[in-house]
Amino acid sequence: MLILGLESATAQVGCAIGGHEGVLASSHSARGKRHAENLTPAIEFVCRQARVELSEISCVAVDHGPGLFTGLRVGVASGKAIAQALRVPMIAVSSLDLLAFPLRFTDRRIAAVIDARRGEVFWAFYRQVPGGVQRVSEPTVGSPDDLAAELLAQPGDTLLCGDGAIRYAEQFADRPGIELAGGDHAYPSARALVQLAHAKALREDWVRPHEIELLYLRKPDAEINWSMREGA
Repeated sequence: MLILGLESATAQVGCAIGGHEGVLASSHSARGKRHAENLTPAIEFVCRQARVELSEISCVAVDHGPGLFTGLRVGVASGKAIAQALRVPMIAVSSLDLLAFPLRFTDRRIAAVIDARRGEVFWAFYRQVPGGVQRVSEPTVGSPDDLAAELLAQPGDTLLCGDGAIRYAEQFADRPGIELAGGDHAYPSARALVQLAHAKALREDWVRPHEIELLYLRKPDAEINWSMREGA
């Protein structure tokens, strides 16, 4: 089984191919808001590196959010188009799960935090379990102060990861028991997407392309701005 993973929930665009043998090839690029321009070349690149034809893909995995509205739409729409053309199933994984998974060997609580823009962040908490991590809170959107208050209200140490944690690092810098994971854990990983999707594929936890719903947690910025104009 070969899985193509497409990740585009943040400023970074990622693509990876893998399966039973692990991740065969991956590509990540953070070049502003050029998701649509970067994704197709990234797919072609990882296919060449993995020595795989696109027609050999048996499953397409996507990050369904939360994240930036435009980026999510580009990645999920591309994944749906490929899956429909190849007539293969899909798997959807949360961007917050992808952030937390590479930190699965820590014994601390993990807080995956994504910059939601407009002075807000998306976050969820995780704990280590055999073979990975388990989400212990629902994905939430709020201000960095809201997250800081929730962190202080919980016992034990917490490891923060994600571009939201990096952008608002000063909000957490002097809080006892809180540590920032660093730049290597700033964005969701397409490699992690393929790994988590492979586990789901073994359980036959498929979805059809039309069944995938994006996890926004709030209205798109354009809709918010239009509502504000109407209110004014």
